Amino acid sequence: MRSVLVTGGTGSFGRAFVPRVLGLGAERVCVFSRSEHTQAAMRDEYNEDERLRWFIGDVRDRDRLRRAMEGIETIVHAAALKRIEVGHYNPIEMVKTNVLGAINVIEAAQDAGVEKVVGLSSDKAYQPVSPYGTSKALAESLLLAANNTRGKSGPIFAVCRYGNVAGSAGSVIPKWREILKSVATVPVTDPDCTRFWMTMGEAVDLVTHTIETMRGGEMVIPKLPAYRLEDLVDAMGATMDIRGLNGFEKKHEGMRDGLTSDMARRMTVDELRTGLEAI
Repeated sequence: MRSVLVTGGTGSFGRAFVPRVLGLGAERVCVFSRSEHTQAAMRDEYNEDERLRWFIGDVRDRDRLRRAMEGIETIVHAAALKRIEVGHYNPIEMVKTNVLGAINVIEAAQDAGVEKVVGLSSDKAYQPVSPYGTSKALAESLLLAANNTRGKSGPIFAVCRYGNVAGSAGSVIPKWREILKSVATVPVTDPDCTRFWMTMGEAVDLVTHTIETMRGGEMVIPKLPAYRLEDLVDAMGATMDIRGLNGFEKKHEGMRDGLTSDMARRMTVDELRTGLEAI
């Protein structure tokens, strides 16, 4: 990877991905994101590293994407609206960012002469029940179908689909940790809900490996362990306030047919405690 651009580059994934690709010898890494504050904070961490380029922009803006992609070899498309409750109340905004944004990334990459594009997706895209999941499922289809219109020298496209990364921004672990600073009880939809467990390091490994090996058209799905929400509560030393599932969440998530969180290897409470120590 000589030159890489990551959309949503100041998010949890981008902050872990950027140092990894720098360590792998990337000569130029472009961080593309909307927030001037998070971008400025991240920029300060790198002490004006000349290999980094910083672009304020939104994936809803195709022209800005096209300019940022000039001279770039590889795109990692991580930008998205991800909160399912946000999508439930604001589905049009989900479509603008997650669907139209994917179209903009595809077309800008084709125009700019990029070589590879890897889109990040979610287990919510498998048999979706929420606007977020539906928007990501469509984005997956758009990215994979772009291989059919790439021409002789256009970019190849692949998708990495995985579950929520443990400890990532907006996920249950940091949310519960914040609550536990003041009370001992955390809100739980259903104690028997299961979710996949993936570390940020594993997520970055998956994407970098995909970049290195992709030929175009891959849907890359890791095999992950899963946990019960009640077990995670126990591992965090908390008690539960059971609220009940809403209509836009599943009891069990899935990666593909035959690979669902209720059927995956179940993590023990001790395993979860160990995993939490590393987050």
